[in-house]
Amino acid sequence: MKLTRRHFSLALTATAFAGFRTTATMAAAKPHVTGYGPLMPDPDGLLDLPKGFSYRVISSFGARMSDGLTVPDKADGMGCFDIGGGKLALVRNHELKAKDIARGAGAPVHNAFDHNKDGQPLPGGTTTIIYNPATGLVEQEFVSLLGTIRNCAGGITPWGSWLSCEEDVSKKEDGFTEDHGWVFEVPASATDPVPAKPLKGLGRFNHEAAAIDPRTGIVYLTEDRDDSLFYRFIPNVPGKLAEGGRLQALGFTDAPEGGDSRNWDAVTWRAGDWKHAFWVDLEDTHSPEDDLRARGQAAGAAIFARGEGIHWGDGELYFCCTSGGENILGQIMRYRPSPFEGMHKEGDEPGTIQLFLESDDPNTFNFGDNLTVAPNGHLFVCEDQYTDTVDNHIRGVTPQGSAYRFARIRVQTEPAGACFSPDGKTFFVNLYSPSKTLAINGPWQSVRGGA
Repeated sequence: MKLTRRHFSLALTATAFAGFRTTATMAAAKPHVTGYGPLMPDPDGLLDLPKGFSYRVISSFGARMSDGLTVPDKADGMGCFDIGGGKLALVRNHELKAKDIARGAGAPVHNAFDHNKDGQPLPGGTTTIIYNPATGLVEQEFVSLLGTIRNCAGGITPWGSWLSCEEDVSKKEDGFTEDHGWVFEVPASATDPVPAKPLKGLGRFNHEAAAIDPRTGIVYLTEDRDDSLFYRFIPNVPGKLAEGGRLQALGFTDAPEGGDSRNWDAVTWRAGDWKHAFWVDLEDTHSPEDDLRARGQAAGAAIFARGEGIHWGDGELYFCCTSGGENILGQIMRYRPSPFEGMHKEGDEPGTIQLFLESDDPNTFNFGDNLTVAPNGHLFVCEDQYTDTVDNHIRGVTPQGSAYRFARIRVQTEPAGACFSPDGKTFFVNLYSPSKTLAINGPWQSVRGGA
């Protein structure tokens, strides 16, 4: 029986993913690397880090925010923005279901997208933290999007906003006033709740995360399902997603009738191998029957195992497939766009996709979810295990594909929302529930290359 799970995803940073130009596997022959060194036990029992690193808790569930409301629970995807004046804005998702009203912000707020039967705004959405890294202080904290459900992950845009994705496809017939399963945009400059307007051109499905190619404005989207697709949205006007565009799903040219990347029933794709991609046009993308992925697969789109965190890097992107692989321990995919991505000549030189990493050892890499990049060019991946007692880590992955422990979560929850400040000096991460947001500092450049 295949694994199913609650999920989570990424948080993107503006840092380039330089140096990831080699094949990565998790084969036993990979050399052991220590990364930043052994983890030091945290006397507070929260987060073990290597020597020289320290964390500060900058936000906690239930604390009073500057708007008078309380910090919601289930902190998930997050993006970091430089807003000038030495300050950073963290836009943070909260993966709250409709029944989680008591764990939300605590009061009705204007501009909510949807309400429950009692007239209360649905508790999902985003909060924004204005953080001063020089003082280590939070200067403001407030609700910036409300009335949505299960805002899992998302991604930053090149024009300074956060795309917040609903991982829930509930409909009006389920007792709501709106259908769900959309992407919403939250400017980093927002100072109070923004009007919650779904970007319906990006489709309605179990959204997880998003990444944008700054060269073309194309949005790449993951879906958290056992039989998910990998999507792209080609906007009619780059940078103006509300003006519509085309939604497509990726297929493999060597399997035009549909391919399967999961390696569950048979190993059909080896770590390090590349495939040429083509893109399937999707119709009826509002998908009232939640069958978009099934129709895409019937048209030739490939299947992925729980697409989650995604990161745009140096001319290419990476995304986690949390439960993919022969051992159902997780995969990382790498997509390199065509020089003619989204244009009529694309077929002459198609994009390529690689199975960059597949885990065969739960002690090395286990259910990778969010991912981002450290200033030294290594991937940082958040684990989200599904066992009665979890031992989640933030894993570093070198350009050569060797994994190491960067941090160990000492409490029984998952790390989420991993992102670096644009200057690469501060690493932010959420602890999912009870939610906490941490700012981590240390000697990031002390480990480089293959560690």
